[in-house]
Amino acid sequence: MRKHSFRPAEFLKAIGDDTRFSILEFLLDGKKCVCEIFPHVKKSQSTVSIHLSKLEAAGILTSKREGKKVFYQIADSRVCDIFKALGYRRGKCLKSKCCMAG
Repeated sequence: MRKHSFRPAEFLKAIGDDTRFSILEFLLDGKKCVCEIFPHVKKSQSTVSIHLSKLEAAGILTSKREGKKVFYQIADSRVCDIFKALGYRRGKCLKSKCCMAG
């Protein structure tokens, strides 16, 4: 996995899109396959894949191929900090120090 230098403007731009924010909110409960994500956000699979790529390029998500499926997971604990600050209380991410734990 490539280590990204933290760039606040890029980070905020990446999470500031409604669809990407909804994806991140869904991923608070742990890793999910793209086949689980796109119905949740009510967008096409290709649209969701583009958003996932942007989040991954910004270092916010990681992906892992398992067979034919690709699973995504929050990689940057600052995402969890933002959701905590916004009052979110559910999800594995919010219960751990690091989003990739568990």
